Amino acid sequence: MNCAISGEIPEEPVVSKKSGLLFEKRLIERHISEYGKCPITGEPLSMDEIVPLKTGKIVKPRPLTAASIPGMLGMFQNEWDGLMLSNFALEQQLLTARQELSHALYQHDAACRVIARLRKERDEARSLLSHAERQIMPMSASTAVAANASALSNGKRAAEDEDLGPDGKKLRPGISSAIITELTECNAGLSQQRKKRQIPSTLAPIEALERYTQLSSHPLHKTSKPGIVSLDINYSKDVIATGGVDTNAVLFDRPSGQIVSTLSGHSKKVTSVKFVTQGDLLVTGSADKTVRLWQGSEDGNYDCRHILKDHTAEVQAVTIHATNSYFVTASLDSTWCFYDISSGLCLTQVADTSGPEGRLEGYTSAAFHPDGLILGTGTSEALVKIWDVKSQANVAKFDGHVGAVTAISFSENGYYLATAAHDGVKLWDLRKLKNFRTFEFNDADTPTNSVDFDHSGSYLAVAGADIRVYQVASVRGEWNCVKTFPDLSGTGRATCVKFGTDAKYIAVGSMDRNLRIFGLPGDGPSESESVS
Repeated sequence: MNCAISGEIPEEPVVSKKSGLLFEKRLIERHISEYGKCPITGEPLSMDEIVPLKTGKIVKPRPLTAASIPGMLGMFQNEWDGLMLSNFALEQQLLTARQELSHALYQHDAACRVIARLRKERDEARSLLSHAERQIMPMSASTAVAANASALSNGKRAAEDEDLGPDGKKLRPGISSAIITELTECNAGLSQQRKKRQIPSTLAPIEALERYTQLSSHPLHKTSKPGIVSLDINYSKDVIATGGVDTNAVLFDRPSGQIVSTLSGHSKKVTSVKFVTQGDLLVTGSADKTVRLWQGSEDGNYDCRHILKDHTAEVQAVTIHATNSYFVTASLDSTWCFYDISSGLCLTQVADTSGPEGRLEGYTSAAFHPDGLILGTGTSEALVKIWDVKSQANVAKFDGHVGAVTAISFSENGYYLATAAHDGVKLWDLRKLKNFRTFEFNDADTPTNSVDFDHSGSYLAVAGADIRVYQVASVRGEWNCVKTFPDLSGTGRATCVKFGTDAKYIAVGSMDRNLRIFGLPGDGPSESESVS
């Protein structure tokens, strides 16, 4: 009998308990380690279900061409021809490698000369600046004293004018009845649309996702502080925003492969970036405890319209409401804030003291439900909390994770919630408020950093030690892993993942400062168009 994979007589035959098919042992072991299923039937399969067969030693018959001297001479001639062709190909590769090395050495030499010149200019500029400061210092002493006195006076007045409650905290206007009505009407409209929703015909099929590969890699952030920790996509313009460890947010135009704008202003890493789909706005949250609201202009630049300083610890997440008029921020200070986008005003700041002995739990992730009346948050204490936005009440809690909940994502149908933590990904049924599936991964040292449902609710992407795409099914159905991408950054840590329009591509950020685009070959900018 022949191997079901290679079609040849196996040297180490094994048979599947499930299908009864015969395989070569080394081939089926490799297939199961990569895909975890039978290559013929597609059913889940493990090595425990493979049984080795004991057979006598197989003696392969001598080929017909080796039965005569002319045949053997022909075989030797063919082998010699193949050896010569291989040798010629190796010589060509060696020549190309030498040319590339020569070009690289020339570029390195030129770069060293440029660096030396820039260092010389820098030292000269520092010397001139030091000389100018020594001349200006005596003249500005009296002005500085007056300015300090004025600032002190203004600071006192600001502290006196600030509205504080009896507990010393800022008073918030709250979510008014008019806003609640607006949120309720938005919820009703979206719920009605969802009942009529159909999966778009333009959605990438499973067969296409299985053939996805890396299309391009773009080094968007600084080499001194590498790492992309957050990303979002403006689907109407096909622009990707990334937040980096280098304190910058970068806007990248995917079709052209060019950087549109670099937003500087935060003093620590940008932990969250979110587009407001109306009004050309971007909201960024940072470990410097601030939130910034950026307004785009016609020339492509973005100006900081508001700097929000309502949190007292790192801002870990930003999520935009479906009305595009409000957004929520979540922080390690154990509060989440509800903001009005137009004014930048914090309408309410919510702290949950329902933890053990009233202990506060820092928030590490947050996301609005697609209908907008439910908010999901993940905490540093491995809890997932569900909130009623209208009353700001905690209406449900999900436990079972290990480590901080790093990311959460609601499915477009509104039924499922995916949460990521150190121990993997859990799927929750919001109708019954229970966990119905858990994905655990082999690398116990690398947490799962990001989860994302595509806009149709057909696929789920997971980023951690690698990037995996699952086909969304029912509660009882099988959520099959459609594709696994290795972490090409070399850091062993993919930090964020997001589906493009109709899942036609997948954007991935990692700790090597590169934004990677995965899709079908020919659908995106090539490596030569990558930003350098």
